[in-house]
Amino acid sequence: MATDTGVRILDQRTPQERNRPFLPGMGKTWLLPLYDIVSRVAGVRALHRRAVALAGIAAGQAVVDVGCGTGNLSLAVLTAHPDARVTGLDPDGHGLRRAARKARRNGVSLTLVQGYADRIPAENASLDHVVSALALHHVDNRVAFAQDALRALRPGGTVTIVDFGGPVQDGDARHHTHGHGQRRPPRAHLRLPHTPAVARNLDDGLVTLLVAAGFADAREVEHVDHPLGRITFVQATRP
Repeated sequence: MATDTGVRILDQRTPQERNRPFLPGMGKTWLLPLYDIVSRVAGVRALHRRAVALAGIAAGQAVVDVGCGTGNLSLAVLTAHPDARVTGLDPDGHGLRRAARKARRNGVSLTLVQGYADRIPAENASLDHVVSALALHHVDNRVAFAQDALRALRPGGTVTIVDFGGPVQDGDARHHTHGHGQRRPPRAHLRLPHTPAVARNLDDGLVTLLVAAGFADAREVEHVDHPLGRITFVQATRP
C-alpha cells in the first residue's frame, strides 16, 4: 500500500486469484512503458475526455474506473471534477504503480485497487458511476462484470463504456460522430481489430450485455471512426 494519504494502492485479490491470467494493456508486460506514449500519439486522451463529458459526473460523486491501466481515464475524471471520489481497478500491478506516480505528480487523490472487473471494489448501491475505456474487450467474464456493476451502482447510477465496437454496416450513419459529437459522412470500410474479444462488442454487443444484466436505457450514445478503429460509447442506468 502506498504511504501517502492522497494516493493509495490496495490489493483485493484472493489467494486463488494471484495467478489468474490477464491481458496487459500493451499485450505484453515489458511493453507497458510505451503505453502512455502510444495513447498520446493515437489521440486516446480525447476519447477519455469525451467519456467523462458523457458520463455527467458531478462534484463529490463516487466513481470506479474498471480496467484503469496507468490511470488515464481516472485522471481525466479528476481533471474535470477534482472533488470526485475516484477508484481505479486493474489486475496489472505495474500499471497501477504508474497510475499512482502520475496521480501524485498531479496532486490528486486517487485510490487504486489491484483486482478484476468481475469484483468491483464498492459496497452495494454505493457508486454514482462505473466507467471504463478501451478495457472491456480484455475482460474474460463480461457477464459477471455487468452484474457486479449493477450491484455496486445506486439506483439512478450510470455505467459508461468506451471500447472498440459498435455498428459496422457500410453506410450506417446511426449516431455517427467524430470528436465532440460532430457529424461526418460514414466510411465504407472501418479498420476494426479482428479478434474474438472485439467481435463480442460489434453491433449491439455491449448494449445486449448491459440489458441482460438488468440495466435500463442501455444504448449506444455515439461512435467515432478513430485511427485505432471504430470506437463506441455505450451507457446504461441502474433502475
